Amino acid sequence: MSASDREQLKIFAGSTGRALAQSMCDHLELPLGQAQTVVFPDGELLVKLDEDVRGRDCYIVQSCSDPVNQTIMELLVFIDCLRRASARRITAVIPYFGYARQDRKDEGRVPITAKLVANLITTAGAQRVLCMDLHAAQIQGFFDIPVDHLTAAPVISDHFRRIRGELGELTIVSPDVGNVKVANMYANLLGADLAIIDKRRHSGSKVSIKNLIGSVEGTTVLMFDDMISTAGTVCEAAKVVMEHGAKGVHVACTHGLFVGMACERLMESPIDRIISTDTIPVGLGHKSLDSKLTVLSVASLLGEAVHRIHHDQSISALFTHGAGVKR
Repeated sequence: MSASDREQLKIFAGSTGRALAQSMCDHLELPLGQAQTVVFPDGELLVKLDEDVRGRDCYIVQSCSDPVNQTIMELLVFIDCLRRASARRITAVIPYFGYARQDRKDEGRVPITAKLVANLITTAGAQRVLCMDLHAAQIQGFFDIPVDHLTAAPVISDHFRRIRGELGELTIVSPDVGNVKVANMYANLLGADLAIIDKRRHSGSKVSIKNLIGSVEGTTVLMFDDMISTAGTVCEAAKVVMEHGAKGVHVACTHGLFVGMACERLMESPIDRIISTDTIPVGLGHKSLDSKLTVLSVASLLGEAVHRIHHDQSISALFTHGAGVKR
């Protein structure tokens, strides 16, 4: 980074983005922006900047993960703080976008909360959004400001390329029909066969597996999804592929939420390895997963995207080797 960049480019972190923002700054050879978030006894938040941002290009890194409502509110307050401090441009870097699964009216009398959150971020004063592996790619259209939608596919596929020789014959299994396009992309990148699981979701935590389309016998199965939440889907899918003759199962996701009974389910499942990224901070409650969990960092990818945005360069050029975003 040039001296001018160090002066003009500022990266700040919310409570769920500190480790990732620091790694992004290390990659860019920038100091992390100085700010503080104070929580009052009544639960209200105050964000205070400890350095001048007037006329600067500012980025606030905050994942909207648990506690979701609090982290979203902190992001909104942080954006408003930067706007009132006369930042030239404010970009919300949201590695994990909360409420992304509420992206449509799938039954009567329910909200489209993903659109509401997009409206709030825009109203607060963000002029651009940088996010990663949205649950539904069309959420980009919920914003009336530019959205740069990244994918962790290059980071995850590079990891599996490094250990490709240890895995033997591979089959990529899509854990549901809606994820087939992403699974097919990984199958092409890793030179593997493709199989599909027919899943039925009954509630937020209950799923049933109906059929396996394709063969997994005698192969190592890799499953990819944008997130693992309660882990019901991947654990049921892992049991099915093992019953159909798979010799091992590796599961990869961008966002490792691991909520509810997820850790217990994953440890009791036939899954050999869980690959996640650091879009969401791994909490103390996930220590039980240490023997199975590998966390990859997307900091350099996000840092490079910030550098390109700051210099008005192409973001899509980061994904020219086949690992495109979900569309």
